[in-house]
Amino acid sequence: MQTIKALQDIMNSTFQAIKWTGSTLELLDQRCLPHTESYLEFSDAPAVATAISDMVVRGAPAIGITAAYAVVLSAQQHHAAAGGNWRELLQQDIELLAAARPTAVNLVWALRRMQRCLAAADDNPVSMLLDEAKRIHQADIDANVCMGGYGASLINKGDSVLTYCNTGSLATGGYGTALGVVRSAWAANKLNRVFACETRPWLQGARLTAWELTHDDIPVTLITDNAAAFLMQQQQVQWVITGADRVAANGDVINKIGTYQLAVTCRYHGVKMMVAAPRSTVDLDMPDGLQVPIEQRAESEVLELAGQRIAASGARAWNPAFDVTPAVLVDYLVTESGVIEAPDRMNLAALRGD
Repeated sequence: MQTIKALQDIMNSTFQAIKWTGSTLELLDQRCLPHTESYLEFSDAPAVATAISDMVVRGAPAIGITAAYAVVLSAQQHHAAAGGNWRELLQQDIELLAAARPTAVNLVWALRRMQRCLAAADDNPVSMLLDEAKRIHQADIDANVCMGGYGASLINKGDSVLTYCNTGSLATGGYGTALGVVRSAWAANKLNRVFACETRPWLQGARLTAWELTHDDIPVTLITDNAAAFLMQQQQVQWVITGADRVAANGDVINKIGTYQLAVTCRYHGVKMMVAAPRSTVDLDMPDGLQVPIEQRAESEVLELAGQRIAASGARAWNPAFDVTPAVLVDYLVTESGVIEAPDRMNLAALRGD
C-alpha cells in the first residue's frame, strides 16, 4: 500500500506540459525552464510546427501528441473558412508538421493516426479529430505508467541509476518513459541515488530532468556529460536508463546525441543499459538505425551559450541532434507490452501484431 500511495503522490504532483483548453493548445515553454514556467497559446498548425522545430516542446511522444492537437487546430481553422478545399489545406498543415522534427517517429505515427481518423470523418471533422488526439494523449500516459512498472521490476533494491537528456512528463503526455521507470523505482523504495547528465548543448538534463525530479521530491545529482565514464568506473551506478526517439526493426536505438557513447561505456564497465520507449517509437518499417535521417541543428547551439559566443572566433561546429546505438549494446528495451531482453529483429517483430 505504501508503494501504491507513493506512486499516486508522484502522479498527482506531475504537471501538464501539453494542455488542450477547449479551442486552443497550450504548451509549457521548455526553453524557459527551470527559471520560468510559462505557457504559450496556439490557435493554428503552422505556429505549432515552428514551436516543435524551435524546441518549445521536445521529446518524441510529446511531439506526436502536440502534432495531433495541431491537426485539430488546422481543422478548426480551415473547415469553416475554406469551403470545399479544406481537406487540401489540412493536408498541407500535416506535411508542415511532419517536417518539423524528422528523426522522431512518433510525430509521423501520430499524424498517420489523425489522417486515418480524417478519412473516416464526415463534413465536420473537428470533434472526431479532437477525440482521437485526446486518445493519443491518454494512451501515452497509460503506456508510460506501464513502462515504469516493468522497468522498475528489473532494478534491485539499493541500485543507483544514471539517466540522460529528459524523458519525463515534459517529453511525453505525462509521467515519462525513462523517468517513468525512475519514478516507479523511487516509489517502490528501490533506488539509492539518481544521477543525471547535463546533456549538452540544450542542457535538457540540467534544466529539465533536474527540475522534474526536484519537483517530485526525488533527489538528483547532476554530472557533466564527460563525467559519466568515471562515474561507472567508480561503480557508482548499476544502470543507465534512456528513452528513444526511434527504435529500428533490428533493435538499433536512435536517441539524443551522446546515448551511443554511454552504451559503449556501459558495456565496458558492466553497467546495464535500459531503453524505455512506447511501441509507437518502434519503427518496424525501418530496417536499421543507420538509415534513419539524423536531424542536424544550428551551429550556434554549440558555439553559443545563452546567446553569448563561447567558442573562439572562426571556429565551426558539427551539431547532430541524435545518434544511433547498435542493438547489441542494449540490454533491455521496455515498452508498455513488457520487457524485451537483448532486442533484435526477431523479438521486435512480435510487436507488429501485439
